[in-house]
Amino acid sequence: MIADVLADAKDKMNKAVEVAKDDFANVRTGRANPALFQKILVDYYGTPTPLGQLATMQNPEARMLIITPFDKSALREIEKAVANAQHIGASVGNDGTIVRAILPELTQERRKEYVKIVKNKAEEARVSVRNIRRKAKDDLDALKDELGDDAVARGEKELETLTKSFVDAIDEALKRKEAELLEV
Repeated sequence: MIADVLADAKDKMNKAVEVAKDDFANVRTGRANPALFQKILVDYYGTPTPLGQLATMQNPEARMLIITPFDKSALREIEKAVANAQHIGASVGNDGTIVRAILPELTQERRKEYVKIVKNKAEEARVSVRNIRRKAKDDLDALKDELGDDAVARGEKELETLTKSFVDAIDEALKRKEAELLEV
């Protein structure tokens, strides 16, 4: 029983760390990469839809991305969503058939903004891991009557060790991304 709770918590924490690493990868440093734009949510007929499902993306130049929507009526919404994406900061324009996103030059100030964004994403991931820990602890507490206080206490100790290892993994990924962002 305790092993099941811990295995479930470990699986969920692992997914939280993967999501954090994926979010870190979406904060750019060099070229305009279409992957940066994939998860931008566009209001498509009242439904938030990832941009990757609404358009094709190409980067003809290092700092430019051309977005060609499958449905031309979504052009205005795509333009608005890309312009509002805080982690990109692109200047956006459309010519009636495509959206051009031009990424700003990376200054030291802009790099520091990216570091702040990444730190916020890391904190969200840590909170997610802690919420998973809280849920698992509640599940363990519910087992006290069946298994006894000592077994549950050992399970909680193991849960704390597990939580610390995943928080450390998030911190390590943050440190690597921060170094990558500040590297000139």
